[in-house]
Amino acid sequence: MSGELGRALRGWRDRTTPESAGVPSGGVRRAAGLRREELAQLAGLSVDYVVRLEQGRAVSPSPQVLSALARALRLSPAECEHLYVLAGQAVPGPERISQQIPAGVRRLLDQLDGAALTVCDAAWNIILMNPLAAALVGDLSATRGRERNIAWREFTGMPSRMQCTDEQNRVFRAALVTDLRAAAARYAADTGLRSLITDLRGSDPDFRRLWESGVVGVHESGGKTVRHPEVGTFGVDCDVLMAPGSDVRIVAYTAPAGSDAADRLKLLTVIGTQSLSAGA
Repeated sequence: MSGELGRALRGWRDRTTPESAGVPSGGVRRAAGLRREELAQLAGLSVDYVVRLEQGRAVSPSPQVLSALARALRLSPAECEHLYVLAGQAVPGPERISQQIPAGVRRLLDQLDGAALTVCDAAWNIILMNPLAAALVGDLSATRGRERNIAWREFTGMPSRMQCTDEQNRVFRAALVTDLRAAAARYAADTGLRSLITDLRGSDPDFRRLWESGVVGVHESGGKTVRHPEVGTFGVDCDVLMAPGSDVRIVAYTAPAGSDAADRLKLLTVIGTQSLSAGA
């Protein structure tokens, strides 16, 4: 079915406008839809791989690749299911974590100017980052696997521009473990989630202690200090929001209007837009 998959991807790409995908639309365009380079940028794939998919030369794309393409192309649930069928992959079911973002939530994200937003699934895998979030915390679009998981990054000590107090760190870790425990109960058939939890228990003593203690935590609003290589050190407010009717989590970094931090975020908005244009 690789030929049918390629035709479907080309059709969906041609109908997706840069504006609807959040891509700068400057310059002369021969068609209204996305360029292959833009789709690759949005999905975190190489341009060559997108070309091979559309030409039917790439076989058996992984569920992670399909999920990234579905998000980038703004596919409906029915279209997403068709994408998996064409690729010969099992359609995500109720016992496995979904990375689909509800259409209403997507529209809301598109309209939240001035906020750095990272969207994660029930296992805290990063689904997407808006340009401001990529400019603020670092662009993770090229990362793969565990490097795109917030819990893994937190408990294994991966580098971060975000600094918090010991108490904030304690509360955040407890909330992450609580979320993963709830996800494990709800998505019993999700092998990726089970593997993540097993590896975290084996590699980090603090995660293992929290998991075995049965700790229950919730996400609290709080401030974080950003140490940014281009605009310096400043504070932001951090909130974790849940999308009603789904397990999608939105991490929002904001600053009070008129503050020095808000000015720095505005500067990063420009940096993020320029970086996205250069990448495309």
